[in-house]
Parts: sequence; structure tokens; C-alpha cells
Amino acid sequence: MNLFVSFMLRAISVFIKDGVLYTQEEENHCFRHTVECKAVMVLFHYCVMSNYFWLFIEGLYLFTLLVQTFFPERRYFYWYTVVGWGTPTICVTVWAALRLHFDDTSCWDTNNTTALWWVIKGPTVVSIMINFVLFIGIIVILVQKLQSPDIRGNESSIYLRLARSTLLLIPLFGIHYTVFAFSPEDVSKKERLVFELGLGSFQGFVVAVLYCFLNGEVQSEIKRKWRSWRQRHPSLVSSGVNGEHSSPCSTIQIHVL
Repeated sequence: MNLFVSFMLRAISVFIKDGVLYTQEEENHCFRHTVECKAVMVLFHYCVMSNYFWLFIEGLYLFTLLVQTFFPERRYFYWYTVVGWGTPTICVTVWAALRLHFDDTSCWDTNNTTALWWVIKGPTVVSIMINFVLFIGIIVILVQKLQSPDIRGNESSIYLRLARSTLLLIPLFGIHYTVFAFSPEDVSKKERLVFELGLGSFQGFVVAVLYCFLNGEVQSEIKRKWRSWRQRHPSLVSSGVNGEHSSPCSTIQIHVL
């Protein structure tokens, strides 16, 4: 839930930032120097950084599930929440304070001082690289489990399951961000922008489809909720099926569900 909230906040912050910075096309936003503009940039960086850290928390959570037989989830959940939301708060607050005192220019949407920008970029890159290491570790564990004598199937089916598991983990861990993690801001700027926006824009959707809507437990819960709703509202269901103005498509849909 926290991961998907971070995805939603990241998308909302992008719309807010673009709405504030580019409301008037004839105005050059680089020369804007308002508190509203700077506050929007602080919110934007916080939401983006929170999304990176919750991807890191998700990777750490899955890795911990695989390596620990007994996993006290409630005890770890508190620390996951602190790291996922607290670390971006500290980093962005420090960055905003340093930017206010040492580089209070334009709308804070440009990074003229590289050292200040690494207050945000540094922890983000670290989280990306740790997630990449966790990703490799999980792949190794999956290989060991799939090669176990208890796993039936020929060699091709084992590699197929491994490839499928690997592809499923790439969007969840944000592995594609490692491509330009260490590249300077002024190098391959256009390619990095297209790559990160193209994949990042669909990352939340892909994760939602793979890990929620195609999940058997989620589908069972949705069906259970639907049956419970039908039992509480039998008159609505019967009127929808047997009503004079009900369409055949609606009848088929109800029977399928």
C-alpha cells in the first residue's frame, strides 16, 4: 500500500510541478523566484525520492522473506515505514535548507551546484544500487530453489520459470534506473529523459497488474467481496438480472462473476 501511495504521489507531484512552472508559455520559468514555485519543487523531489525508497523497501522485504524462516513482519514494518517516508523527509529538508542559504536562484528546478544536488541524488543512487544487489541475490536464491530435487520439470521449464520471475522483479525493484544512475546530469540528458520517463511512466501500472490484479489472492478477495455484496443486496441483483430493461450483457457479466 505504501509503495502504491508513493507511485500516486509521484505522478501527482509531476502534474502539480508542470502546472505551476508551465502555466504561461510566454513566461520563462527559469527566472521565477516565488515561494510557491520552490515549495512545489520541494514536494516534487520528496515524492520522487519516496518512490525510490519504497522500491528499495519492497526489494528488502522480499529478500528478507526468502532468507528468513521466521519473519516478524509487524516489528520490521515500523522500521520500513520510518525509512520509506522518513529518509526522504530528512534529505529533502537538508537540501532545501542548503539551497536556501547557498544557491537560492530561480525556481530550484536547476542544479547549478552539484554538491548540493548530491544530498538528494546520493541516497537515491545508494538505494538503487542496494536494490540491484538484492535483485541479484534473489535471482541466485531462485536458481537454487528451482534446481532443487523437489522441483519437478525439465531444464527448459526451469529456465522459463526463472526468466519469468526475473522479468517480474525488474519493474518492482526499479532495476532500469541503474542504467543512468551514475551518469552526470549534462551527459546523455535527452536519452536519459526518454528512457526514464518512458519506463517510469508505466512502472506503477505494470507493478499493479502483475502483483495485484493478476494475483490469485487478490482475485479471490475481490470475488469474496462481490459475493458478500450480492448477499446484502439481493433485490438489486435480481432486478438487474430479471428486470424488464436489463441487457443480455449485464446478465452474462453477473453470471460470470
